[in-house]
Parts: sequence; structure tokens; C-alpha cells
Amino acid sequence: MSKINANNIQIEYETFGNPSSPPLLLIIGLGGQLIFWDESFCRKLAEAGLYVIRFDNRDAGLSTKMDQMGTPDLMDVIGKLLAGQKVAPPYTIEDMAADAVGLLDGLGIEKAHICGMSMGGMIAQALAIGYPRRVLSLTSIYSTTGNPALPRPKPEVMGLLLSPLPNGREPAIEFNLNIFRAITGPRLGLNEKWARNLMGVAYDRNFCPQGEARQLVAIMTQADRRTGLRGLKVPTLVIHGDADPLVPMEAGKDTAEAVPGARLKIIDGMGHDLPHGEIWAQIANDIIAHTLS
Repeated sequence: MSKINANNIQIEYETFGNPSSPPLLLIIGLGGQLIFWDESFCRKLAEAGLYVIRFDNRDAGLSTKMDQMGTPDLMDVIGKLLAGQKVAPPYTIEDMAADAVGLLDGLGIEKAHICGMSMGGMIAQALAIGYPRRVLSLTSIYSTTGNPALPRPKPEVMGLLLSPLPNGREPAIEFNLNIFRAITGPRLGLNEKWARNLMGVAYDRNFCPQGEARQLVAIMTQADRRTGLRGLKVPTLVIHGDADPLVPMEAGKDTAEAVPGARLKIIDGMGHDLPHGEIWAQIANDIIAHTLS
């Protein structure tokens, strides 16, 4: 893994495959680290002929932490938003898109295929809107347009996300496992051994709950991107599960409806699953077909 200076921060990244192959930038979701794009998933994409780049967003993993911006009071933010008050986030989804473009700049990549899941899909959409000449194709996985009229996450899932992370390695791992139990779909189910190992590696690599809180405020205050998405002219694939309790399926349909010519794939029984198992093997094949056809 390596670091690069981009957009006035340091970004930790890793690559797979031949640098002369078409580049594919993978953007992770809320509180995630680059390791949440499973290595076998990345290698499958690289073996098909893509130059795969995974990275830590700001405030996660080994990239720069924005601690100078303070730790937001999430309940205060929610209260203000429900009251119709304006909330100034520490940074925006568009700022995070600028980070990703800065990484491409640092790697000398003029254009790339862009793929994001969850919050990463929001960032990918913002990147495609703001920097259309840098995008070869867009893949948005269980993400949303920012349309405020869309259904909300299930209350019990949102309650888990808003609960404070406990101190200590094992309590933190168990806390995150409870979240992933709640958001994983019934078709694949959560592989407890695999997930526990991943959460342990992630904790040892970096533990930054205040950074996750700042990212969450960026999500809560995100813009409605539908107008910008309607202007996209890049091949777009939208993937969503019909059992997603965090970002309901309607958000995926809304995304596909907003982007001209977008292809929508709804996966039966998939929730907000991590890239592991048979569903994600198929998603890798979908991405390969979308980017290399």
C-alpha cells in the first residue's frame, strides 16, 4: 500500500493489475476502509484486465483524519435537519469526490471507470457530475441520488448507526458485527468468521469513530443529485438488493431513472452486503462486462 498527496490531504491506496490496463477506481462506503473491497474481489477484476485502485476515504483507514473539524453531535444535527434548519457539514460528498479525483491526478490517470458502494456510490455520482471528462463509466452499488423523498433506512438499523461505538477492541468488533448482521441480506447471510476477521483487521489498522461521524454528517446533508445525474453521458450500471434495510431498493431505482440509459440490476435477497461470497462474484462479473465490453 502507498500514500499520495491529493486535494491537500494524504490518501492511502493500493493497486492490483497492470497499470497499462483500463483503470477502475473503487470507492468505499461509510466508515469503511480499502480492505472492505475484498482482496479476492479486486484480484478477480484485475485478472479480467482492469487496473484496480482501492483507497481509504478521508477520515478512515490510513488516510488523513480531519480532527481539526471537530466531532459532530449527531443527535443535534438530526434535530436541526428535522426542524428544517441548515446544517454546515465538516465537509461534503463533493469534497470527497475531489479527493478521489486528486488521487487519479497523483497516479497520472486522465480517465477511469468509477465504482462506488453506499456512500462510495454517492461520491462516485458526485465525481461523474463534477468531473465528467474523467469518467469512462459509472457503477453505483446500493447507493442513492440524495432525493429527500426516498424511503428512509429501517429505524432499528439507523439506531445502530447512531449509537456510540464502545471502547476496546472486542466490544468495537462485536458492535460492528451487530451492524453487519442487521444490514446483510437473507440470500447470502453474514459469514461470521470472515466478518469478524475483517472487523479485527480494520480495528487494528485504524479506529476512528469521530471520522465516521463526520462522514455520516456529509451523508445526512448531501445534495439532491438528480438534476446533475440527468446530464450524464457515460455508461452507467446501477446495482441494488431488494432486501436492503439501510438504503432501500427504491433508491437504486431512483438512481437508474435519473441517469439516461442506465442499466438497473436488482438482486433478489441481497441487503447492504460486503463484497464477499457468490453474489459479489456475480457483481464482479457485472462490473467486468460493464467496463470492458
